[in-house]
Amino acid sequence: MNIRTFAPLFAAVLLAACSPQEGAPGGGNASSAASGPAAPAAGKVELTNVSYDVARNFYEKYNPLFNRQNPDIAIKQSHGGSSKQALAVANGLQADVVTMNQSSDIELLVEKGLVSPEWQSRLPDNAVPFTSTTVFLVRKGNPQNIRDWNDLARDGIKVIISNPKTTGNGRYSFLGAYGYALKANNGDDAKAREFVGRVMHNVPVFDNGGRAATTTFVQRQIGDVLVTFENEARLAAKQFGGGQFEVVYPAYSVRMESPVAVVDSVVDKRGTREAATAYLKYLWSKEAQELGASLYLRPANPEVLAAHADTLPPVETFRPTDVFGSWKEIMPKYFGDGGVFDQLMKSPAK
Repeated sequence: MNIRTFAPLFAAVLLAACSPQEGAPGGGNASSAASGPAAPAAGKVELTNVSYDVARNFYEKYNPLFNRQNPDIAIKQSHGGSSKQALAVANGLQADVVTMNQSSDIELLVEKGLVSPEWQSRLPDNAVPFTSTTVFLVRKGNPQNIRDWNDLARDGIKVIISNPKTTGNGRYSFLGAYGYALKANNGDDAKAREFVGRVMHNVPVFDNGGRAATTTFVQRQIGDVLVTFENEARLAAKQFGGGQFEVVYPAYSVRMESPVAVVDSVVDKRGTREAATAYLKYLWSKEAQELGASLYLRPANPEVLAAHADTLPPVETFRPTDVFGSWKEIMPKYFGDGGVFDQLMKSPAK
């Protein structure tokens, strides 16, 4: 079993990543209000980037980096659970660009006629500048000896994940456990479902966003293990420091992709297409890729990724679409009303 555990290496600092952010009331629940300059200066173009919850750390640093090259473009941010954010855009939130954590959230906007069906071909790497994977954050010394997915199903273990019904982070956690169980049981779906059911029944609270789940685990001190994206876990461990938390890499996990797109209906109405396209394309610049890697996102640029192998170690992962079908199939089957997640939660714990 290929397991790596990283203790935080830095002195304790304030956990800005898990504290309430401007434009994010409650410090982790979905926020449809965009944060940024109150109004653009004369002659400036203003863009709104609607993004998923735990991406706020990246974009609060990326936006100033982009502005060094593009000082006449002002950026506002909105962060929350990925699918809630997509629904907000579908219902009228005026996003020039969307930066999500699963393609189904952007495909929803395609179905609504807001984003071009060709959105993936407009940018490199199928419009995915960064990836991540799902890992575990445990308390100092790993007192429950949590090493892999099977440990999450043990009696008495309290698992913290965000709500798979409303957040991409939670869905990747759910599918990560499911994919592990399928592999461990030679593709036996019944056994995999039973395993995932035991894990889900070990969750005391399903938060509405990945950042809210981090706050529950880190600040409220609830749970034995937080299941979340690698970048979120590493930042929480680093920023709390003092060895209070450790990151555990399961032997086999799910690959998360962070797709981005221009919202065509908005940029054409507002005349911001050129600025919005430039904003997204700059994500593939060497500077932006290095920034992502420094914040524990896995860059699309293989040279940059290789240069950060000490903090972004090789991990055996699977794509959800390779195991469970397209996102269009995954969403209703597993996370729709009456889907697998609902069925497991209604069934008694085994």
